[in-house]
Amino acid sequence: MTPERLARIKEILDRRQPDLTVLTDQVHKPRNLSAIIRCCDAFGLASMHAVWPKEGYRAFRKTAGGSFNWVTTHTHPTMTGAVEALKGQGHKLYAAQLSDRAVDYRDVDFTVPCAVIMGNEVDGVSPAAADVADEHIVIPMMGMVESLNVSAACSIILAEAQRQRKVAGLFDQRRLPDDDYLHLLFSWCQPTVKRYCDDRNLPYPPFDPETGDLIDGVGWMEAVRKQRHPHLVEAE
Repeated sequence: MTPERLARIKEILDRRQPDLTVLTDQVHKPRNLSAIIRCCDAFGLASMHAVWPKEGYRAFRKTAGGSFNWVTTHTHPTMTGAVEALKGQGHKLYAAQLSDRAVDYRDVDFTVPCAVIMGNEVDGVSPAAADVADEHIVIPMMGMVESLNVSAACSIILAEAQRQRKVAGLFDQRRLPDDDYLHLLFSWCQPTVKRYCDDRNLPYPPFDPETGDLIDGVGWMEAVRKQRHPHLVEAE
């Protein structure tokens, strides 16, 4: 971990927005889903939520351009579960939905805790999601086409959310809770170790947030080896 790389990681984490998120409503095309994840990373979101399509949840890592490493993705089997989780965290729900009560997306307040609901490519936002949304928002269209690709629409809405939050000073200081910040800092600085621990259900090793390095990587690895393969240690 070079000092320049560590400084870049900390700079990005310092701007992450823990209370702005996107909720996809059964978006089923992997390339669209992956592009939305990439938008979330680009506009400073710490996480996004996805309700599983009927075909199941997956996304193309190639399209996401590595954004899977930087955006925590929470998946939900049902919209009801997703709404309960977000409402329980105090989020307002803004559904990208053309309706009689829809307003210009620039007229809602993105500086409050909120989630933008993006519907799937065929049916749009589901009736269940539309009914519970606090606001319906639309992007004014001035051409012959009546709608945008879901990932393009998501990027336009998030750009406005970023603008409002920047004006309000929400990018000027770290807003991630300490535990979340340290967890992400470890994950981003030590992705191989994190994956190794996650795959084997191991606790993460002691970590120095000032350098991005493990405090005693060799000693930790030796302890793990003894714990997982005691017979090999005895044979030595």
